[in-house]
Amino acid sequence: MPRTLVLGIGNILWGDEGFGIRAVEEFFRAWSMPEDVAVIDGGTQGLYLVQFVTGADRLLVFDAIDYGLPPGTLKIVRDGEVPKFTGAKKMSLHQTGFQEVLSAADLLGRYPARLALVGCQPLDLENWGGALTDPVRNAVAPAIAAAVDILREWGVAVSPRGAGGCARARLLAHDLDFASYERRAV
Repeated sequence: MPRTLVLGIGNILWGDEGFGIRAVEEFFRAWSMPEDVAVIDGGTQGLYLVQFVTGADRLLVFDAIDYGLPPGTLKIVRDGEVPKFTGAKKMSLHQTGFQEVLSAADLLGRYPARLALVGCQPLDLENWGGALTDPVRNAVAPAIAAAVDILREWGVAVSPRGAGGCARARLLAHDLDFASYERRAV
């Protein structure tokens, strides 16, 4: 059975750079996956993610990407186009690291057969310790909907956890989850 990895990358301590983490966190809270799907907060781990990427047949990534579009705009790229966008306009060190992860997987001969990037145009990357801006926060739900569509297209049987998600379904089991860190009602 093909293995799928849903990965959020970014830095939650750097404003909109945290989009990928917040998106994967909310995705995990709202959607239930079969056992062959791993959902991971990749943070800024860079090459430490190689072991996860090389173990996946299908890889879906959430990330903040500077496409030069209006803030909060989502853009989905697939397969061979993904590496071009993860390193085109580097906003932080994790993007260089993730481009290297994809290159390492390719060199090892274990590159995912299917790849999709759900990227969001950031507004503010200068607010160290700040929350997501409104346009980027408002893009999280549409990004998750796009990810669900992609996964279903790949034949992955995702299903909603129910109204409001499951309070216990937390990807980040510490005070850096969205509700605790941003101190806002979710």
